[in-house]
Amino acid sequence: MSDTLEHRSAEPAELSADQLLDAYRRMRTIRAFEDRVHEEFATGDIPGFVHLYAGEEASAVGICMHLDDGDTIASTHRGHGHCIAKGVDPKPMMAEIFGRRTGTCHGKGGSMHIADLSKGMLGANGIVGAGAPLACGRALAAKLAGNGEVCVVFFGDGASNQGTTLEALNLASVWQLPVIFVAENNGYAETTASSWSVAADNIADRADGFGMPGVIVDGFDFFAVWEVAREAVTRARRGDGPTLMEVKLTRYYGHFEGDQQTYRGDEVERARRDFDCLKWFRTRVTTNGMLDAAALDTIDAEAAALIDDAVAEARSAPLPGREDLETDVYATY
Repeated sequence: MSDTLEHRSAEPAELSADQLLDAYRRMRTIRAFEDRVHEEFATGDIPGFVHLYAGEEASAVGICMHLDDGDTIASTHRGHGHCIAKGVDPKPMMAEIFGRRTGTCHGKGGSMHIADLSKGMLGANGIVGAGAPLACGRALAAKLAGNGEVCVVFFGDGASNQGTTLEALNLASVWQLPVIFVAENNGYAETTASSWSVAADNIADRADGFGMPGVIVDGFDFFAVWEVAREAVTRARRGDGPTLMEVKLTRYYGHFEGDQQTYRGDEVERARRDFDCLKWFRTRVTTNGMLDAAALDTIDAEAAALIDDAVAEARSAPLPGREDLETDVYATY
């Protein structure tokens, strides 16, 4: 574990007031989006499986704030938060979840396959560990083009044990690719505790075996994530190769909608009370006078209104028709 670091939090003063407001808006929008999807799924109007990101917002936002539209991310089955953090419009996202033609993938992908290449979002992925090789491919393209772009791949503690992920870590290090591997360790691979299923004490400890830096960061602290991501992205842009970040956090909802979480006891209640990244952020920025509570309250109301509109538009949008069956089947180059 010689090169694995525990990282302390950055100071809010390192970001401007506009950046802080942007960060809070992204996190609040994710929370409002996920809470509403949780409610709407219970009505039976959303098809397929849904995996919610609520509670993990600081990870996606703290990382994606360092990226632009040229940079890319590869996501997981729990991808809504990554999408919003990367700048994907929540309205076509909601339409996609409802399976509507106006969705980001024309209603054909659903929750687990949302993508928006115009924002550098390569797609959520229903296959555990599938994003890492894709990220290496995109990072290789960026390296060959010499354009300074980077790719971030998010994966969970379950995917950390997949051969695809381990092979990608090795390949990225051998080729010194501009890719950041982000292990979002929420403690469970579905219902299996990572403390039982991951042999290493920390996923980031595995970085030593692949010759890259490994950093552990508190996923409840936006500022800690932001600081670690800044270092990793800067390192990748200047051609110094990959970094493995392990973000330790928790999810508020089950592995999927319908998971009763009987394996977690009072863990969720305690997490909502004591480890809410939005509450931590609000306390930090208001206590030191960087932002006032009224500005954050306004964002809360705006995010709620945005999600109300997104649901209303999704419900009224058309479903894909028979004429859509043979479109978007093959890519044309």
